Amino acid sequence: MRKSLAPIALALTVMLVGCSNTPTATDQPAEKTNAQVVQEAKPADLTGHWKQVNSQSDDAFQSATVTDDTITIDWVTNNGDTKSVYWVGTFKSPTEAAESYVWTSKRDKGATDSALLASTSDNKEFTFSDEQISYEAGIMGTTTTVRLAKD
Repeated sequence: MRKSLAPIALALTVMLVGCSNTPTATDQPAEKTNAQVVQEAKPADLTGHWKQVNSQSDDAFQSATVTDDTITIDWVTNNGDTKSVYWVGTFKSPTEAAESYVWTSKRDKGATDSALLASTSDNKEFTFSDEQISYEAGIMGTTTTVRLAKD
C-alpha cells in the first residue's frame, strides 16, 4: 500500500509547486501601445466649497465658495450659524495643469463696502498648492495665512 501512495504524493507535490505564484510571461503587465489612450494632466478645478483647515477653533473659521468667475469668503462663527462677508472678488480658473496656481482677485466693492468685517484691500493674492488655497487675512491689526481645503 505504501508503494502505491508514493506516486500520488509525488504528483501532488509537483502540482502544488506548479501552482505557486511564480510570475509567467502572461502575468506581466502588457506594454502600452500607440492605440491606448494616455490620460493627459488637466488644470485643477477649484470651483466648489472650501473650509479653513488651520483654524484654532472649530467654532470660528473662514469658508469660501469658488464659482467660475468669483471667490466669496466668509468669517464663520457660532457653529456655522453666523457668517460675515470677508471677501468677494474675481476668480479666473487655471488654464494649464501645474502643481501650483497663483491669481490676483479684484475686490467687488459693491458687495464688500457695507460689510463690517470685509477686507478693504482692492486686490488679494491667492495661491493654490498641495490641494489647498492660501492667502493672507487680517483683522484688527493681526494678519494670518489662511489655508482652505475643499469641503
